[in-house]
Amino acid sequence: MGDAALKFSEISSEKSGVIRLTLTNFRNYAYLRLNAASGPVIITGENGSGKTNILEAISFLTPGRGLRSARLSDVKRISPVSINDEYLPTEINPTSWAVSALVNRAGEETEIGTAVEKTLRENEDESRNFDRRIVKIDGQKISSQSELGKYLSAIWITPQMDKLFRGGSQPRRNFLDRLVYAFDVEHAKRIANFEHMYKEWYQLLKSGRHNDAWLSTLEEGMSALGVAIAAARREHTARLNRFIECEPDDVFPNVRLELEGIIEKQLNRLPALEVEDFYKALLKKQRQNVLYNDNVEGINRTDFKVYYRKKGMPAELCSTGEQKSLLVSIILAQTKCQTLDKGFSPVLLLDEVAAYLDDLKRDALLDKIRDLGLQAWITSTDPALFGRLKNEAQFLEVKNNRVMEISL
Repeated sequence: MGDAALKFSEISSEKSGVIRLTLTNFRNYAYLRLNAASGPVIITGENGSGKTNILEAISFLTPGRGLRSARLSDVKRISPVSINDEYLPTEINPTSWAVSALVNRAGEETEIGTAVEKTLRENEDESRNFDRRIVKIDGQKISSQSELGKYLSAIWITPQMDKLFRGGSQPRRNFLDRLVYAFDVEHAKRIANFEHMYKEWYQLLKSGRHNDAWLSTLEEGMSALGVAIAAARREHTARLNRFIECEPDDVFPNVRLELEGIIEKQLNRLPALEVEDFYKALLKKQRQNVLYNDNVEGINRTDFKVYYRKKGMPAELCSTGEQKSLLVSIILAQTKCQTLDKGFSPVLLLDEVAAYLDDLKRDALLDKIRDLGLQAWITSTDPALFGRLKNEAQFLEVKNNRVMEISL
C-alpha cells in the first residue's frame, strides 16, 4: 500500500466522479440528464419517487449487477414510451435501457456507458431473444464490463445491507469483491468466468452425462481461477487491516477483517500452484455432492468476517447500531486506502444514510465526506438533515419522474 509511513492526511488526490449522468428508459425515467457537482449530491423526495434509481444507474457504470443485483430485464422502464416521445432520443429502442456518464478520474474526462440490447440465441431446440448488456468507452464497444472499473469506482450502502452481518455468506462475499474491484479490475472478470464454468460443471453433473475429460478440464480451469480470486481477496483484506491499524478512525469503531474459507486457509501455508492442485482434487472429490444436493466447498463458500476490534466481538453479535457503524468504518477505510494507493477516490452511493445513523454519527460522516473532498450521492426524504452541507453540496429534488435543483 505504497509508503507505510505516509499518512492519508499528507496525500492530495484529484477530484473524481460523475460530471454528467444520462438515463434513458431506466426504471421510472424515460429520459433524464443531470449535471453533477464534484462534491456531495443530496437527492430528496418522497418514498418511491425514484431517488434510489439514480444511485442504481451510477452503480451500473461499474462492474457487476448494480446495487440491487437486478436482472437486466427488471431495470427497463415499466411503461416503455413511444420512440417519438419528446424525452426519449430517437436512437434508443424503447424496449431497451441505457445509462451513460461523463466521468472524471484523476483529472481525465471519459465518456462511459452501458445498455441492454436484444440478441438472438439459437440452439437445436429453439431460437429466442435474450437481453445482453453492452459497454462503451468513448463511443467504442468494449468486450468486458470489467473495463468500467478503470474509469469509475463506486461503493454503496443501502437499507437492504442492514442484514449483511446476520444473513448468509454470499452477500458478504459480494461486498468484499466490490472492494477488491477498485484495486484489481480483472477480479470481476475472473469471478464471472468462474461462475460460468461452475454452472456448466454443475449442470453437467446433474444431467448424469459424466464426461470425465470435460469435467476434468472444467475443474482445472475453476481451480486456477478460484485460487486467483482467493488470493485477491486475501491481499485486499490484509491491505485494509494494515491501513486501519495505521489510520484508526476518530468516530466510527475500528474493525478487524478475516476470511474463512478452505482455499484461503491453504494459501496461508502452500504456494499458489500447490493450492490449485489441491482445489482441483477437491472439486473432483465433490462431484457426488452435486448429485445429492450437498454443499460444494471452495471459494463459493468463503465468508468475509468482520469484528469490532475494541470489543473483540464478531459483527453478527453486535447491536444493530454498531453493525451500521462497522459498515461505515469499512467504507471509510476503503475510501481512504484507495485514495492513498491509487490517487483517486471512489464515488459513494449512500441510500437513506440518515435513516440508520444517529445524529452524531450522521453529522460525522457528512463532515468526513466534505473534508475528504468526495463525490457522494446521498438520498433522503428530508433535506433539512443535511444543513451542515448547505454551502458544499448540490441539492436535487425528485418529483413526478423529474429532477430539479433546489436551494436549502
